[in-house]
Amino acid sequence: MNNTLRTIMVWLVIGVILTMVFMQVGNRQTSQNQIDYSTFMEEARQNRIAKVTMGGGRTLKAVGRDNKTYTVVTPGLQDPWMVSDLLKYNVQVEAKPEEEPSLLMNIFVSWFPMLLLIGVWIFFMRQMQGGGRGGAFSFGKSRARMLDENTNQVTFADVAGVDEAKEEVGELVEFLRDPTKFQKLGGRIPRGVLMVGNPGTGKTLLARAIAGEAKVPFFSISGSDFVEMFVGVGAARVRDMFEQAKKNAPCIVFIDEIDAVGRQRGAGLGGGNDEREQTLNQLLVEMDGFEGNSGVIVIAATNRPDVLDPALLRPGRFDRQVVVPLPDIRGREQILVVHMRKVPIAPDVDASIIARGTPGFSGADLANLVNEAALFAARGAKRLVDMDDFERAKDKVIMGAERRSMVMPEEERRNTAYHESGHAIVARLLPKTDPVHKVTIIPRGRALGVTMQLPVEDRYSYDRNYLLNNIAVLFGGRIAEELFMNQMTTGASNDFKRATDMARRMVTEWGMSDALGTMVYAENEGEVFLGRQVTQHQNVSEETMKAVDKEVRAIIDMQYALARRLLEENRDKVEAMTYALLEWETIDANQIEDIMSGKPPRPPKPVAAKPVQPTDGGNKGTGTAAPAPAESA
Repeated sequence: MNNTLRTIMVWLVIGVILTMVFMQVGNRQTSQNQIDYSTFMEEARQNRIAKVTMGGGRTLKAVGRDNKTYTVVTPGLQDPWMVSDLLKYNVQVEAKPEEEPSLLMNIFVSWFPMLLLIGVWIFFMRQMQGGGRGGAFSFGKSRARMLDENTNQVTFADVAGVDEAKEEVGELVEFLRDPTKFQKLGGRIPRGVLMVGNPGTGKTLLARAIAGEAKVPFFSISGSDFVEMFVGVGAARVRDMFEQAKKNAPCIVFIDEIDAVGRQRGAGLGGGNDEREQTLNQLLVEMDGFEGNSGVIVIAATNRPDVLDPALLRPGRFDRQVVVPLPDIRGREQILVVHMRKVPIAPDVDASIIARGTPGFSGADLANLVNEAALFAARGAKRLVDMDDFERAKDKVIMGAERRSMVMPEEERRNTAYHESGHAIVARLLPKTDPVHKVTIIPRGRALGVTMQLPVEDRYSYDRNYLLNNIAVLFGGRIAEELFMNQMTTGASNDFKRATDMARRMVTEWGMSDALGTMVYAENEGEVFLGRQVTQHQNVSEETMKAVDKEVRAIIDMQYALARRLLEENRDKVEAMTYALLEWETIDANQIEDIMSGKPPRPPKPVAAKPVQPTDGGNKGTGTAAPAPAESA
């Protein structure tokens, strides 16, 4: 907005300056050697005026005997005897018709305001069209940005962690390089490929890599670029985009976030957005209509495939759906290696250890992790990024930034230490729970303390005992507050919410209840306008919901009692861990192991001094494991 106002002000100033210049052109000589009327007549009487030129106005020009030029402004009612007096004084009198303004001046004065208004209107229209690309009336022009083989340098070597997806799209590269290989056998390359995956998994990067490997033009556009305030603009842009693509065939058209324009038709109240549906209809026709798009391959990306129109997903349009999942441990290691090429890495950094410590991270998360580690190293004035920087960056990404400036009362600090000790002790005593990696009472993000559990390996499904034990771990914090502080605080609200949600899903979705059996009791949670249905249907009776609530309550009560029994039987361990947390604020897996075996916990490892800022405090752990989602107080 500031740039817009600045541009308007510049043009207004230029217009005012030009107006003043043109208005002064005719009057430039007027103010030179101007004398008043009485002085002029006196000069004439003294025989010093040789010639007078009179026009139709009040201004006349006089030339002296010494060839000097004078300008005289006469009174409104001219002296009727002035001419006779001048002739009597031997002054040559010349009369000329009134001078009219020049043609250029007339045109400028008449048309300048209108031209200024038209210019301002064109400027705003260009801004509405995204900065004026293609002119003021290019509403129907495509917004697609084209990258040719010289500007697109991304190849499959830059894409890691999605080997199966790369194999799926490898045929596209072969077809674009040698179409006859498939055509001579009667094969037809897929018209379109839909990439489905969580945000940050590398769908856009993979699409660019396909174009970079095939060395063909790459058109990139977002689904929201088709939507405009004017009716029919979206469909026109779709037509223009495919026309450009056909001229550059073979090529790839990449539509990011296609769910912005490809949602199911007729889903909203009143028939939905008609303009969006027109755009979708045109896209369907262009992808598989009467006219073939030979050599044009459409690749789209979305993380909401459930809301797309079925006509868009049928064979002939998007023939393939390529799932781009979150990377596993090997994929995370490969992605880290790719991003670490841009950073000076210390010899002690092991990508495999970091990969084990980042389950559930996407490619974008890992890129952010490497960047955060580099920033930590820069703050410490280091020349290389070491393992300690990665550990601190991992803690920041998962648990949030430390809030050491937050001053907690001593009683609340002790309560937080007991709370986190309760989580950690229950987690260590129960089987089939993720090992505890780190416990801290340093406030991070919105949590006053965090218990970080580390999965030994990536999990793809969970059994009933694992879920039940995790519910007990969630209750450990509140029970420790009750047993050792004789009070209840609001710090366990998130624990209760997660435990209740987990127990309810066990009963209603996962069939893990003996009383209710293997039947889904979950309510239909489809929302209006999301592309599936408008009305909600209740398929569960009130009696059944009462039975569900009763079963959920039984699970919660059973695990609450289990966690309470474990903490009452291990009071000494809870006290020892709380004392260690109050002294060091953060303890790692080795210190937790010492406490559980009845030995005094070893002191934290010394942290190297940082020249610029103090360290985060406490021990950074062994560096051989990775955190899972934290339990917060």
